[in-house]
Amino acid sequence: MTVAATEGRRVINGWSLRWDEALAAQARADGVWPDETSADMALRALAQQPERVIVIDEQRSLTVRELVDQAQALARTFVARGLQPGDVISLMLPNWHEATVIYLAATFSGLVANLILPNYRNNEVIFTLDDCGSKMIFVPELFRKFDYVAMMQDVNAKLARPVEVVVLRGAARGMSAYAALLAERHDAVLPRVDPDSVKMVMYTSGTSGRAKGVLHSHNTISAAVTQIHRYWHVVAGDCFFVPSPISHIGGSIYAFELPFLAGTQVVLQEAWEPEAAVTAFLTHGCTHMAGATPFLQALLTAATRAGTRLPRLKVFICGGASVPASLIREAAAQFENCIVSRVFGCTEVPMITAGSMARGDIDHAAETDGKPGLCSVKLIGPDGRQVFDEGEILSRGPQMLLGYLRREDEDGKFDAEGYFLTGDLARLIDGEYLVITGRAKDIIIRNGENIAPKEVEDILIQHPAIAEISIVGLPDARTGEMACAVIVPVPGAHPGVNDLRDFLNARNVAKFKIPERVELRASLPRNAAGKVLKNRLRDVVLDPSLETAVE
Repeated sequence: MTVAATEGRRVINGWSLRWDEALAAQARADGVWPDETSADMALRALAQQPERVIVIDEQRSLTVRELVDQAQALARTFVARGLQPGDVISLMLPNWHEATVIYLAATFSGLVANLILPNYRNNEVIFTLDDCGSKMIFVPELFRKFDYVAMMQDVNAKLARPVEVVVLRGAARGMSAYAALLAERHDAVLPRVDPDSVKMVMYTSGTSGRAKGVLHSHNTISAAVTQIHRYWHVVAGDCFFVPSPISHIGGSIYAFELPFLAGTQVVLQEAWEPEAAVTAFLTHGCTHMAGATPFLQALLTAATRAGTRLPRLKVFICGGASVPASLIREAAAQFENCIVSRVFGCTEVPMITAGSMARGDIDHAAETDGKPGLCSVKLIGPDGRQVFDEGEILSRGPQMLLGYLRREDEDGKFDAEGYFLTGDLARLIDGEYLVITGRAKDIIIRNGENIAPKEVEDILIQHPAIAEISIVGLPDARTGEMACAVIVPVPGAHPGVNDLRDFLNARNVAKFKIPERVELRASLPRNAAGKVLKNRLRDVVLDPSLETAVE
């Protein structure tokens, strides 16, 4: 293992990381950086409770023994195939039990896991695999009627460095079969893995239109898990229900990490079905769930229809897009043994706030986004100076990223004290609770998915019927936000939602990024420098009388 150090940075296994020695020392002293990996924790769980059922999905369950045995076998296959610590493998999988095996195998062998949303398509996959230099990708043969093998044939034909494609739950069709890899059973020696090394590269949408690779180590992820363990009333034997994608930072932590650090069980749901979720809660005694607003609303509706209060549910954490206070209060009343609370975080700094977890404190739980947990938080005004009322959120703590894959993406994202600029705006309530008020960055969060409007705008501006376009997020009771394309059409054209959908589908853009609403306007509001005033544009869409629509 190659390790080098420079001022403010550290290089481990070829990855250049931001490094704050004082923060690292404090994290170790506080016990939130355990200096071990989840593979080490898995071996300890194997010695203590080998037959404990640890993972359940809609196909089968795994005990600790089965999970560790399969993960070690796959890890040795990775080593036998020449993969080395620091190499990247990608998982583009639904919430399946096999994903827990592959992720743990990557940890055992020191590989970097790159988690890709299954609803991404050719363009996003090509960019991601090329950007992080992935060596291997795991995909289903088919999922939700989409052919991933056919997609990967096209992707590999366009990659300068084609990846090995491993196919799960179906015919490999000329690719590698997951079952065959798992059955190889090599005797390769697994490496010692440095807990400070990169464990995950996860991409997040940004205002530049190009996704950025966020780097987390084994220790930074363990800190996020530790915060959950400390604040969310988690005890050994609890059961997390996880319908949120494992390709999100939250879903990955609940599914892959908590079972070992906190001794929990995880129940995976491959596609959100609230009625099936209620059944799973009652069958498995699920105690915890986290998800965006639509998840909570749908679970509440389904549970009410089923006539159950989900008595084992202890904690529901709600985040993502805007969370109505009335929904928190209604859910807390229905789920009588449950703390329902809003939280705030991001891929770069998971779980910035821990919510308001005091029993009976429904006001802070419903009306605020909680108070910071392990992180330090400060607010800054437009001039960059710290304020104590409302401003942009900056955060620094043991679970924060160790930089981006591309060094240039770090420019302007950290202040002189090492705080990360989230791009989100908040005001302080009662001296310590945050209330998110908006975003300084241009991101739409729909059903918990981040959409970078510029990325979609850059594609749609090529549409022959579009002269100008700007995409804005509008409040939506079902999804949190919807994407609305405000278009100045070419003379005589009237592009609609179906036209945009067909255009984007033909270019293999993920379906969740497709605008759900189109507004035609004579012009877009701009400032003196020509920049579209998106706040003004949202006002125009919400109140059409402010602007003359195209006839």
